[in-house]
Amino acid sequence: MTKPKVILDDSGKPEFSVIPWREYTRLAMMDAAAGLTDEELYDQAKSLGGESFPIEVADRLLAGENAVKVFRDHRGMTRKQLAGASGINPLYLSQIERGVRTGSARTLSALAEALGVDVDDLI
Repeated sequence: MTKPKVILDDSGKPEFSVIPWREYTRLAMMDAAAGLTDEELYDQAKSLGGESFPIEVADRLLAGENAVKVFRDHRGMTRKQLAGASGINPLYLSQIERGVRTGSARTLSALAEALGVDVDDLI
């Protein structure tokens, strides 16, 4: 997510926050879903389509593991395979997975495409 822009009032206290539209719609959906039952939430998620992931993937992401590595493992790809599919050097991929480098927008986009996920899933 992009860092929000904070607008301060006359006393210097935060009064407004400007966030990307995509983030706003995500938050609005969460707010609308707050009163739904588990079954209604499940039905809503299924109607949106898309891929779901095993709990192990979610647990690893929530534990702070590198998303590129988690999704690469989930897809059953080696570093060499993912590097080749995304057109980057395997050493560069290793550095991204270890957190030594962050990867450019172009690189993350190529990795996301090769992994079949959204770029947002890797950030």
